[in-house]
Formats: sequence, C-alpha cells, structure tokens
Amino acid sequence: KASNSLSFSLQAKMSRPVQARRLEGIDKNIWVEFVKLAATYSKVNLGQGFPDFPAPDFLTEAFTRALGGGNHMLHQYTRAFGHPPLVKVLAQFFEKLLGRDLDPMTNVMVTVGAYQALFCCFQALVDEGDEVIIIEPFFDCYEPMVKMAGGTPVFVPLRPNPPKDGKLMSSADWQLDPAELASKFSERTKVIVLNSPNNPLGKVFSRGELGLIAELCVKHDVLCISDEVYEWLVYDGKQHIRIASLEGMWDRTVIIGSAGKTFSATGWKVGWVVGPNRLLQHLRTVHQNSVYHCATIAQEAVAQGFQRELMLYGKPESYFVQLPKELQQKRDWLVQSLDGVGMKPIIPEGTYFLVADISQFKSDVPDVPNSDEPYDYRFAKWMVKNKGLAAIPLSAFYSEAHKSNYTNFIRFCFAKEEATLKAANDILQKWKQEKTSS
Repeated sequence: KASNSLSFSLQAKMSRPVQARRLEGIDKNIWVEFVKLAATYSKVNLGQGFPDFPAPDFLTEAFTRALGGGNHMLHQYTRAFGHPPLVKVLAQFFEKLLGRDLDPMTNVMVTVGAYQALFCCFQALVDEGDEVIIIEPFFDCYEPMVKMAGGTPVFVPLRPNPPKDGKLMSSADWQLDPAELASKFSERTKVIVLNSPNNPLGKVFSRGELGLIAELCVKHDVLCISDEVYEWLVYDGKQHIRIASLEGMWDRTVIIGSAGKTFSATGWKVGWVVGPNRLLQHLRTVHQNSVYHCATIAQEAVAQGFQRELMLYGKPESYFVQLPKELQQKRDWLVQSLDGVGMKPIIPEGTYFLVADISQFKSDVPDVPNSDEPYDYRFAKWMVKNKGLAAIPLSAFYSEAHKSNYTNFIRFCFAKEEATLKAANDILQKWKQEKTSS
C-alpha cells in the first residue's frame, strides 16, 4: 500500500509541465541544426557568420598585455555596466559619429555581445501585449526574444524589385512598401527593430528609407531598437546612416554594436548599447539581474582597440577603413563564383553575407515525398552532405507565415580566408562540370 501511494505521488508530481509558458514554440534554433551539419559534413563552411581569418594584431596584442601586464585587477570584476576605459572611449567615438555629447556612465552600457544587448532591450522595453514591428528577412533571434518578453511580433517584408536589364540584383533592390509599413503601426506598437546593414541580405538602408521609419516612430511615439553590428562593413562607397542622428530619434533609439563584428573577434562576446539614459536605465536593471558583468580582460583589450581607432579615425591605416576594403574584394570573388555556376547572387551593400537565388538547381535536389520542409532547407542540407559546402537557408530568416514565399534563396558568409573562398569556388566549378557533362 505504501509503495502504491509513493508511485502515485511520483506520477502526480511529474504530470505538471516543467517549462515556463514563454518558452513554448521557440525551442527550435536554425544554428543548432546547421552548425552540427556543417561540423559533420562540410569541407568548406560558408554558413555561420564568423571570420576564419585572425583578429588584427593590435587587438590580440592588447589582450595579451592585459593578461600578463601585471595589473592583477584586470582578473577581477570591473564596473557592472562597462569597464570604465571602454565606456569612456565608446562615448568619445559615438560623440563623433552622432554629433552630440554623451555621458559614458549613463549613455553607454557594455553587454555580453550584441546578443545580450538585444535580450536586455526586449526584456526592458516590451510588455505583455505590446506589438513589435520586425522587418523581414530578420536576424532569427528577434522573434523568440520578443515572444519571451510577452510581446507580439508584427512582420513587414522588404520586397524584391528585380532590375529590368538582366543585371544582377543588389540588396538595395529589396525595399519597404511605405503604405504597407505605415499600416503596421497602431496604438499597440511599442518598438520597431531596425537592422542596417541587414543580416541576411546585406541591405544598407538609405537616408530616405530611414527617414520614413523615423517619421512613423515620431508620429506613433514608438521606440527603435537599431541593431548596427555591421556599421563598419559597408561597400562600394555606401554610407551607414545612424537612425539616432535623424530628427526626433535620439530620445527613442537604442543603438546596438558589437566588438565581434567590428574587430573580427566574434568569440570575445563584447557588445554595447548606446542611447538616452531614460531608456538605458531600464536596460541596466535587466543587465544587473541577468549576467551582471562582462569579462574584464576582453573589455580592456577592446577599449585599447577603440583608442587606436579613435586616433586613426578616417585615415587609410584605420582598421575600420581597411577591413571593408578587404571584405568587398572577398564579396566580389564569391559573387563571381556563384554567378559562374548559375546561382544568382544578390550583391550586398554591407555585412558578411550574400544571398543567392538557387531556383535553377531544382533538378539537382531529389524530392522528398510527404516532406513539408521548404526547398531551401532541403537544398542546403543536400549541398552540405553531397558537395561539402555549407550555407544557410534564407527562409530561416522569415516568420512562419511568410517562409513559403522565400524558399529559393540561401545565405553565404564571405568573411573568410582567400583559401576558404578558393576551396568553395573549386567545389562550385566541379559541380558545374558534373551538371554540364550529365
């Protein structure tokens, strides 16, 4: 009898759901699946967005100095909201970029990468029932982070307008429809998320497009989370315009940046937010009750990197001038390789990424009967398993409702060594020969 009641109480205990309701439906993650596939099969990984070339010497030397330089306090906690030398130099840098005075203690906060900066924003600014406008395609964590905060994501797509003259499409050809965008704003809209330069498309929003967004934000009293992690990676003489510098926007914008993308050191996980104290004070509350603190030594090294860049600002030897030049060249190589085999690349104006149209390859990829998996997912999995080349399906960057309209594209990362891009080209050329001979 005693054992009966014991088994009953065990069963009773275990029948209750253990996970919080806010996790429902957001357990799948594209990176977990595709990183594993790439690790298992790929000879060349152009999937995940990180460089396989080294971070600049001045940065790694700063890290080594911080590590062994005799200041043992760099192994201890620093200020929770950002190492003083780092917030100070970030404030000086952004004063230049935004043309306004900044207080390093209240207008800048350091986070564990831009990822945690985003998490702080959604947790601090979005309430149960608030609507958050997300421009598609979008970096995939925006949607689950909005839902975890209790918000409702509202999606508005960038629509492709292919050029008529048969030229290759550019990311600038993907545009917002002004009337469609305006229709998404309502009294429930709390925030719009802007990502320029945009991952995955590489689109750099023009002054006109940003002006349209700014006007709607001011009219409807909406906040803007501006994810600008690729701010220095802009090509073809294009200019990255910061929406916070437009009229009426400083007071309602949180700018997010990343040392990972800025200095090619994604594993360091040093990010930041810049914005008015009226918004950042709430982000600090989330930060102090979640991670509390970021690695001191990494912050010290990034601070030294920025001090160097502040001295060299706008000069040819500045890393922020050199890196986009190098990446533009790598982009052009990959565009040529893909175009040469019949994958139609969309030329990106910024970022690490390039999206290519794979419609012409449908005959290569066997149909899977009864599969509801989109073509781009099937293609990317087939390509990594059969050709050893890893990329990411574009529909992963769309909401459930709109995924099926964008299944003919995949995303490649070109922030790679020349040898890696050459190896990718070899795979593509061999594939092309097989196609023509069959």
